[in-house]
Amino acid sequence: MGVFSFIKEAGEKLFGIGEAKAAQDAVAAAPTPENVEALSKAAGDAIVVYIEKMNLSVDGLAVAFDAPSGAVTVSGVAPDQATKEKILLCCGNVASVSAVNDMMTVADSAPESQLYIVVSGDNLSKISKQFYGTPNKYPQIFEANKPMLTHPDKIYPGQVLRIPPDA
Repeated sequence: MGVFSFIKEAGEKLFGIGEAKAAQDAVAAAPTPENVEALSKAAGDAIVVYIEKMNLSVDGLAVAFDAPSGAVTVSGVAPDQATKEKILLCCGNVASVSAVNDMMTVADSAPESQLYIVVSGDNLSKISKQFYGTPNKYPQIFEANKPMLTHPDKIYPGQVLRIPPDA
């Protein structure tokens, strides 16, 4: 458990559509406690939908977004460490999210991955060389970040990646 920081301006743009967009507009027009609460709920729901879209299953998944701070709190029981880490990244790699409070547990524990923030000029081969001593293990990083990554060349500055222990 812990708190992980993310770059608030980077990530999936989940809050600019549907109920989350309407709630954002309402807060912009009138930042009442009711509107802020509606935005927090709509944003949390949008993150849950995103996690489900990534086919990541968790028993008792609960996601709460705090609009004023940009913090997400996520809880539930993941089947394994990799799924837990992917869910944390799904929550954090969303525009407007600055931190993720990890309240999750794991049914089948394993060593934790390291987290890496992509910087301009990075590619998976370069990151692989940094962590594993060879650029040829970039597929290991790519696989560890699927389904969020759809192609090894599609990473962006500010994105947080899982770097699993060397296999």
